[in-house]
Amino acid sequence: MNSSKSPGLAGFGVLKNTTCHTEKKISVFFSIIFMTAGILSNSLAIVILMKAYQRFRQKSKASFLLLASGLVVTDLFGHLINGAIAVFVYASDKDWIRFNQSNILCSVFGICMVFFGLCPLFLGSVMAVERCIGVTKPIFHSTKMTSRHVKMMLTTVCLFAVLIALLPILRFRAYQIQASRTWCFYKTEHVEDWEDRFYLLLFSCLGFLALAISFLCNAVTGITLLRVKFKSQQRQGRSHHFEMIIQLLAIMCVSCICWSPFLVTMARIGINEGRSKETCETILFALRMATWNQILDPWVYILLRKAVLKNLYKITSGCCGVHVINLHMWELSSIKNSLKVAAISESPGSSKQINLQPLSSVGQ
Repeated sequence: MNSSKSPGLAGFGVLKNTTCHTEKKISVFFSIIFMTAGILSNSLAIVILMKAYQRFRQKSKASFLLLASGLVVTDLFGHLINGAIAVFVYASDKDWIRFNQSNILCSVFGICMVFFGLCPLFLGSVMAVERCIGVTKPIFHSTKMTSRHVKMMLTTVCLFAVLIALLPILRFRAYQIQASRTWCFYKTEHVEDWEDRFYLLLFSCLGFLALAISFLCNAVTGITLLRVKFKSQQRQGRSHHFEMIIQLLAIMCVSCICWSPFLVTMARIGINEGRSKETCETILFALRMATWNQILDPWVYILLRKAVLKNLYKITSGCCGVHVINLHMWELSSIKNSLKVAAISESPGSSKQINLQPLSSVGQ
């Protein structure tokens, strides 16, 4: 029963003498609440993003909106699939031996946990890279970053995440039922085999790599935009890129806060092998923190839009008794203006003033 290499019986060893207990009613309640909140918020974000994409299909923001839509759709299906399986497990009183004799459900659950964990992190880093290219190389972005190329990037990211999720199955390593008996993942108890350690470290390293790429690209994008602003010596330097960089920074912060505990925990288990002192409660807490990432991601697009931020600015200024200044910083949104701003940034001695016509706001 303790064999980790027998697909039919893998993971059932943790069902005996488990020291991790969860209150059924409370756990089912939170699972349903998390799943419902995630589905509703992601659905609302999808509607907002798709409306914005239809309005700006031919503009530079279209590729960003397409990637953002892919991220939100991934989060939606993550809540829908993982949440439904979790609720079923709780409703079945976590009796895996009864409904998982062939280990199919546990394998599906583990694959989904890995895929829907890594894919949003990968997409967040791809979005940061896309914005970095859009700001630093606008001409290349406008000619090469077409909808077809962006869709190919989305497909590649998803296929890579699927490959990582299927890797244990391809190597005839079954996913394991965890000590709490509520979810399946890589082996996290009595990890001694190098391959089990490899999967844990691979998951953690890929997650941290995605966060590091996001941080680096967002830093380059932010610095470039600030340099353009100071060189142009006018408010027009603050283009629609600022809206997207604010959203990316928010996504990065949410991902770091939510995913760091889980990634660190998995890395420590992989490094310390069987000497790991991570308790079941610690792992479960880290998992729930990671789940919040998929709930908070869509609210970045719901709340951090120009229309919402402009209204919040007006309300805040009115409450503080401050005169509302000209909000020209939110008025630019076309690739033409981006190219003009880039031309200014690439001409060090230039002090020409370029008149940019304000366009309608994006994402209202």
